[in-house]
Amino acid sequence: MAPSIGQCAVAAALAWLVAKDLLGHSRPFFAPIAVVVCIGVGLGQRLRRVVELVVGVSVGIGVGDLLVAWIGSGAWQIALVVALAMTAAVLLDSGSLIVLQAGSSAVLVATLLPPSGTGGIDRMLDALVGGLLGLAAVALLPASPFGLATRHALGMFGALADALRRIAEAVEKSDAALAAEALEDARSSHPSVEEFKQALQTSREIATISPLYRLRRTGLEGYETAAVPLDHALRNARVLARRAIVALDGSSELPPWLPTALRDLADATLLLRDELATGRPPEKAEAAIMAVASRQEAERWGFSADVMIAQLRSITVDLLRATGAEREDAIAALPPLEVPGEQDSPERS
Repeated sequence: MAPSIGQCAVAAALAWLVAKDLLGHSRPFFAPIAVVVCIGVGLGQRLRRVVELVVGVSVGIGVGDLLVAWIGSGAWQIALVVALAMTAAVLLDSGSLIVLQAGSSAVLVATLLPPSGTGGIDRMLDALVGGLLGLAAVALLPASPFGLATRHALGMFGALADALRRIAEAVEKSDAALAAEALEDARSSHPSVEEFKQALQTSREIATISPLYRLRRTGLEGYETAAVPLDHALRNARVLARRAIVALDGSSELPPWLPTALRDLADATLLLRDELATGRPPEKAEAAIMAVASRQEAERWGFSADVMIAQLRSITVDLLRATGAEREDAIAALPPLEVPGEQDSPERS
């Protein structure tokens, strides 16, 4: 957040100076406002925000100038101006920023800044100046895109590894309450997933805009490859935890090798995290995950156990996909499942 605050502060001051001293606008408040909206203190699509900001301000000012000059200012005039400006913005684009900027700009024109001469055009230019300087600040005073992605990736990897370890402990101790805690912790990781996806999107944007990081875009490829499979792995871990609760509540017999496989997969998850953080191909992590895959026995134990084994296999495939493996190769790394009816073994749960 600190880099974004610094970018906002510097670029807002520059936008005011450019609009006031170079363009000669007496009160160019839209210029620093545009900077703050463009950069913000969170994550998002800054290029799109600049376009939406300028279009929204232009629509609001255009509609406001036209109508206020014709019908004057007042309560019902404000209502009409805002409604028409926001309607026009919705027809142009459904983006929320365009609509909000159109409405707020129309309010300013209809109340504090009634149109006069070239005031509307000046305010459009102010918004454009602020948006461009906001992008310049992102390009010339950037946060490290790789560091940004890495910080947010830690939460995803940590959540998955913790869930696998806690499920392993629950199975080992035959404790359904521990499995329930693992499920609750896995569910709370959803914000981390969304934050990671947004951080990755912003990192790509910074690497594209900034000449300082343009040559380092390849460092983000590992995270781009891992993002979706990691999301799937976390979802499968939640399903695994739910089934563990059912299995342990029902005293189902579970494979004795399952806790060890879960812990080994958790260790491999953290190894993948560490290798991606260096920007190197995750070769050691892939080997570790393949080792876990090869040790997963394919015999049948009964419904609950079979579901848990299936989810473990799915998570293993997800993690192999996160290393860059093709889906077919990831599935082939697992022992083939035993077909029901091939052996006349009784149900064990």
